[in-house]
Amino acid sequence: MRLFVALEIPSGVRENLATLLASLRAITKEPRWVRAENLHITLKFLGEVDEDKLDAVRSALGKIRSEQPVTLEFRGLGFFPNEKHPRVFWAGIEASANLKTLAADIESALEKLRPRENREFSPHLTLARFERPKLPGALRKAIAENGQREFGSLRTSEFHLIQSKLKPSGAEYTALTSFPFAPSVE
Repeated sequence: MRLFVALEIPSGVRENLATLLASLRAITKEPRWVRAENLHITLKFLGEVDEDKLDAVRSALGKIRSEQPVTLEFRGLGFFPNEKHPRVFWAGIEASANLKTLAADIESALEKLRPRENREFSPHLTLARFERPKLPGALRKAIAENGQREFGSLRTSEFHLIQSKLKPSGAEYTALTSFPFAPSVE
């Protein structure tokens, strides 16, 4: 089964991003746009995991704790690796310092089960993926016009183990387990 660990985003943020995505999708079908219902913040991509290792994954994740919930502000737009050669189009995240700690703790907890990431954790919401690293002019202009836009915020004390099923219509995500990691958010 194909798995990843993520934070879910609130409906208000999802709706704001869905509005943006609809307006950009109307300009061009060129990149592979992420469906709004699939937006999430990946903390660790696990890839294919044998079902017999699922309990070990859950056990490792269940031990992660933080003194404080994670706080995030969703704002701005950008590209990986850059605007001239875009592969990924993203919405930015300004997060409390403990988000990177949470991601590092998840990485460490799963180290015996999955290889460590070679790149530094960079919180973002993937909005589209480019097959060819080329940005059409009309899309570039629309993104620039929305570049500093704010999409909302999140304060959460839980993360999720999510299964991804790849289908011709796109990925379908199912939350398998939720893990509280900090005192409840009021």
